[in-house]
Amino acid sequence: MLDLGRLKALHAVAVHGTVGAAAEVLGYTPSAVSQQIAKLERETRTTLLERRGRGVRLTDAARLLADTAGQVLKLVEEAEVALEEQRGAAIGRLCIGSFATAARGLLPDVLVGLTSQHPALDVRIREIDPPQATEAVARGELDMAIVHDWQNTPLPVPESLSRMEICTDVAEVLIPATNPLSERAFLEPADLAGERWMCQPEGSICFDWLVRTFHGAGIQPTLAYRISEYRTQFALLAKGIGVALIPRLGRGVVPDNVRVVPLRPTPTRQLYAVWRTQASRRPAITAALDVIKQHA
Repeated sequence: MLDLGRLKALHAVAVHGTVGAAAEVLGYTPSAVSQQIAKLERETRTTLLERRGRGVRLTDAARLLADTAGQVLKLVEEAEVALEEQRGAAIGRLCIGSFATAARGLLPDVLVGLTSQHPALDVRIREIDPPQATEAVARGELDMAIVHDWQNTPLPVPESLSRMEICTDVAEVLIPATNPLSERAFLEPADLAGERWMCQPEGSICFDWLVRTFHGAGIQPTLAYRISEYRTQFALLAKGIGVALIPRLGRGVVPDNVRVVPLRPTPTRQLYAVWRTQASRRPAITAALDVIKQHA
């Protein structure tokens, strides 16, 4: 009988490419993952990993076994869902991924609600950007994720996932009070053509969205300050530096010497919860969705 934990370790290495990456996802040390696979090699009397430089390569036999392990893990999840559904109670561990502003602006109330309404549920949170979050849910590393996409920057969602709309989040221009544009009732992209922008780092959805928003108006924005944390952006704005386009969710208190000015047309992003369709009947999933609706 093959050990399920060892199969899971091999499958993680196959999916993520290295022992170290698999260990990080599984919450083990790389040494523990290597030991699990070494035991699996002894059980199967088969070489599964081959050294290649500083890394490892899966043998053909390992890839075959890893594919089978993926099917087994899927069946195990289906069995767990069926048992939990039969019991009718939200129990066990629920791992939720979320991008930073939703983790700050939405999840605290959701966690309190889940804890009070479903005390047998062990909720874990992982901060993760939406593109990586959907992939992590599809692979089974997360049970659910809170993600978003912008009107001009849609987020691809794997076909194996279901999703529920949570709410619409509006973004507005934040600008130092010393900037004459701060007195406007609203701004258009053309009004901001000469400003020095702060934004999320390149490669993020928010970066792509900001660039596309201004490219759509025929403007090349000056992206002078690439800063991932909104509180740091606020610190610069409070000193009279730059302008920013920041969503309301998780924004918190705006400094006294910073003004909030609407942008026309209004930029919005849609928030979704995503989860594996095969787990839709799981009480923990339905409980989390209900609480998210309550606090959205």
